[in-house]
Amino acid sequence: MTRHFTTIAEVSDEDLARIYELSVGPFDDTTLQGQGVALVFERPSLRTRASSSCAVSELGGFATFFSDEEIGLDTRESAEDVGRTLAQMYAICAARIRHHEVFARVAAATQDRMSLINLLSDVAHPTQAVADVLTLAEHFAAGDVAGLRGLSVAYVGDATNVTRSLAVALLRLGVDVSVGAPAGYQLTAGGLEDPLALGGGGTLRLSDSAVDAVTGVDAVYTDAWVSMGFEAETAQRRQDLSAFRVTADLMGRAQPGAVLLHCLPAHRGDEITDEVLDSPASLVWRQVFHRRSAMRGVLRWVKEEE
Repeated sequence: MTRHFTTIAEVSDEDLARIYELSVGPFDDTTLQGQGVALVFERPSLRTRASSSCAVSELGGFATFFSDEEIGLDTRESAEDVGRTLAQMYAICAARIRHHEVFARVAAATQDRMSLINLLSDVAHPTQAVADVLTLAEHFAAGDVAGLRGLSVAYVGDATNVTRSLAVALLRLGVDVSVGAPAGYQLTAGGLEDPLALGGGGTLRLSDSAVDAVTGVDAVYTDAWVSMGFEAETAQRRQDLSAFRVTADLMGRAQPGAVLLHCLPAHRGDEITDEVLDSPASLVWRQVFHRRSAMRGVLRWVKEEE
């Protein structure tokens, strides 16, 4: 059966554990030997494109990059026809897309002949969440993902697709998550990646105060206030989110030894200060390192049962 990886929520606990294991295990294999991976990017990327290309090569495959200008999903031709074309030549399509529903349309059009991996959509960013879990496990639990149970992580700022995937992944591992965001930027119920729908595992707490969210936590996470597609709202977002900037004072409310995570790119001076981003507490470059680890794990997992 063809496997897809488009949200954290759709993957079982057992399969997630296997992805984490495959991500950091020896990779002197040829999982993708002679097979191609189509990298479709409707939105720009640095870390996602680099990590995906490297992981495909390390597993013996080859990657081809397709930009929005080259493909034009639903403008130059339909997403279904793009999918049908790629399925004739590639075993896997890993895509960074504007509209998550494209994955279901491509899967139906290709009759599941090609595995699909979500490299970011408006709904979720699951490969980033895998990298974040690996980063936290490396720092707090000597790489043992199960050892994260009981940890506390705060997300501060605009609660986005990144927040959703991160929260779902952490809550299912027994990590307590608090989200500090103002009205209009906080998590809401519903959708395919919904941490509010989870039962059991860690606890999820929503707050309209950054200080309240980070007090006593082990890790603080933030992301850009102005995500791709929201550039016209820059001035308003800076005003609305100004109290949620991660500063040294805010980090001081967390546990002694607390760490800082950011999925990058960082807009220094907006959501985070240089003092924090470049501090010894910052794990952002290990997150970047584990973006490649995560892609190896996901790629190996989607091909494992064939």
